[in-house]
Amino acid sequence: MKFLDEAKIYLKSGSGGAGCLSFRREKNIEFGGPNGGNGGGGGNIIFEIVETLNTLIDFRYKQHFKAQNGQNGMGDNRSGASGADCIIKVPAGTQILDEDNKDILADFTEDGDSVIFIKGGDGGFGNAHYKSSTNQAPRKTTPGWSGQEMAVWLRLKLIADAGLIGLPNAGKSTFLASCSNAKPKIADYPFTTLHPNLGVFKIGEYDFVLADIPGLIKGAHEGIGLGHRFLGHVERTNVLLHLVDCTHDNIIEAYTVIRNELKEYGCNLENKEEIIAINKIDALGEELAEDQRLTLEEAIGKPVYKISAVSGEGIKNILFKLAETINRVKYQKEDQEEEIYIP
Repeated sequence: MKFLDEAKIYLKSGSGGAGCLSFRREKNIEFGGPNGGNGGGGGNIIFEIVETLNTLIDFRYKQHFKAQNGQNGMGDNRSGASGADCIIKVPAGTQILDEDNKDILADFTEDGDSVIFIKGGDGGFGNAHYKSSTNQAPRKTTPGWSGQEMAVWLRLKLIADAGLIGLPNAGKSTFLASCSNAKPKIADYPFTTLHPNLGVFKIGEYDFVLADIPGLIKGAHEGIGLGHRFLGHVERTNVLLHLVDCTHDNIIEAYTVIRNELKEYGCNLENKEEIIAINKIDALGEELAEDQRLTLEEAIGKPVYKISAVSGEGIKNILFKLAETINRVKYQKEDQEEEIYIP
């Protein structure tokens, strides 16, 4: 299934049915009176979060969604049937933005959520509604209220435990493929990966989901290269695994470019827990790889690990470190939420 993380769709809720103008006319019924029923309400536009979805690809083939109109009222005090709702199924992590693709109107993060996004129009009143002691034979009715119509953008931000970041060709897809059942495209040129990939990992008693974010470059927060849209997938992760190609001419610059992009993008990305590893150590040999590790570690003042996604060297250790960090961050968040809600 092809990955799609942004789509524009058009929505229209159902209009309400008109009220009915009717009088009771039967043999031997001296006082018939008005008996026009009310119109039915229009259907709502409802968004439903489905666990089995992880892409917006369905919205490439269908962009228009319309709820059913309510039926008109009928005689004998019969109200019209309400219009059927239009239920739109989206994956967890979907945001709804306005037509200008700027303001967030809704944000869905929990599986099974169901939200009425646009309410249908109310049905009109029949003439029986207006009967009173001073007006025994009203001829007044009202039409149904029109449904609402709007265009919105859907934006998907992957919900993963950890995000895999780094410059293009840092070996992120190779790492994902070697450690999980994910099958990303792998080739020896930049921007091989054009859409995020998810991999499920199980190491010891831990299991977690890792998102491979397509290669970022300098200026990505301004939309350069693959654009800032992929940085959005990092927002919902708890931990970042930052891979740096140890064969890069300037390993320090390769690291700082990504860090600067995270800072410029905002949303507190630069403050997320980060695990740093230099990849492709099999291409340099033990001594040169250790020199590169020490060079980067001394420059940034953080621990740096050595791995080779091809040979598997250091992979198990980095996965254990990643899993432990993810669980620690999760527990910290849970403790913070309990402190917030405890009176």
